[in-house]
Amino acid sequence: MARNLDLTALRAFATVASTGGVTRAASLLNLTQSAVSMQVKRLEEALDVALLERTGRGMRLTPDGETALGYARRMLDLNDEVLDRMRDAAPEGEIRLGVPHDIVPRCIPAVLRAFAAEYPRVRIVLTSSNTLDLHERFAEGTCDVILTTEAAPRPGGEELIRLPLVWVGAEGGITWMQRPLRLAFCGACLFRARVQSALDEQDIAWEMALTAEDSSAIDVSVSADLAIHALIEGFETADQQTIHHGGALPEIGDVGISLYASTTGRNIARDALLEIIRKTYGGLRSSRRPSPSIAAS
Repeated sequence: MARNLDLTALRAFATVASTGGVTRAASLLNLTQSAVSMQVKRLEEALDVALLERTGRGMRLTPDGETALGYARRMLDLNDEVLDRMRDAAPEGEIRLGVPHDIVPRCIPAVLRAFAAEYPRVRIVLTSSNTLDLHERFAEGTCDVILTTEAAPRPGGEELIRLPLVWVGAEGGITWMQRPLRLAFCGACLFRARVQSALDEQDIAWEMALTAEDSSAIDVSVSADLAIHALIEGFETADQQTIHHGGALPEIGDVGISLYASTTGRNIARDALLEIIRKTYGGLRSSRRPSPSIAAS
């Protein structure tokens, strides 16, 4: 009956031999000293010889140990070579990911880090835009995966979470108390019409202080206390804060973050990215109970 040597035991033995002691070997292998000693003992029992002997300064090889070490290193080198070669066959290419401007900073860095650790040879091409534009890109096939912020997902979409919309302004700002209320929104923002309707229903005078295509211009205007804005709760920038208005401003409902992905062929890297996105965004939690949804126009 064929017998097999344990590669873990061989690696423990080779590391002890190269470092001269169990303590340093345990540190390199991220194991306890007793676990390393047990691995070496298991190898000695399998070979039925003593491989190491203790000296005043540590461990040294026996004659049988010197012979075994040469074989151990060759076997470990071959093992590592096979693993490296198989990793070279790992998925390659790129995935085109589209994400709305306002939900990028909080979550996407973590998504990209986690994906790169698992699939280092697959490149993510990130597009940051608005939901309407991302739907167009997805329909045209220029994005493989998109996230959206919308009242309800379209056919084929998967809602990951619903979160409240909140009013945001500058830290310590006073613009939200002034009338007419000064607003700043991107032209294609789906929240814009919702906000205007909510203000009109409560007879709150407002004016559009800034309309821009670039969300960074909106952020600057709000951070400078020149206008206020509406965002999904938890996605404020560092210079902004949720406005605790005590009922002076209307509730503006909640919104869903939805996921759309191409279903063309099987793609394990794309599937892994989708799972990371689901866990990252789906794990968000609101600090308050969302108010009833208001359909975006």
